[in-house]
Amino acid sequence: MSYVDGFVLAVPKDNIAAYRKLARKAGKIWMEYGAVAYWENIGDDVPPGKVTSFPLAVKLKPGEVVAFSWIVFKSRKHRDKVNAQVMKDPRLDMDPSKMPFDAKRMIFGGFKPLVVL
Repeated sequence: MSYVDGFVLAVPKDNIAAYRKLARKAGKIWMEYGAVAYWENIGDDVPPGKVTSFPLAVKLKPGEVVAFSWIVFKSRKHRDKVNAQVMKDPRLDMDPSKMPFDAKRMIFGGFKPLVVL
């Protein structure tokens, strides 16, 4: 069964082009090392909540939009191997200070699929 890494983050609207450029580059590298699928999405209908929501989760500020992304792998073991290779790849600079978003407000985690249709 597959395994999914998921990400939610806030991207300044002025940085969407830079985020897209980084995402394309990163996606190609992840796919090169064996990821099954790579998705980057920008919020279009992401209302703020009163108790919880994507905007609340990332402490969305004026002028920002929520990004919701995921990478699919064959298994957790496969994910661990692919991610280790990606993190060593010199083409991808993962320095948080160079990201087109505030990496401290990024939410991420690995997930075992429960239902796949």
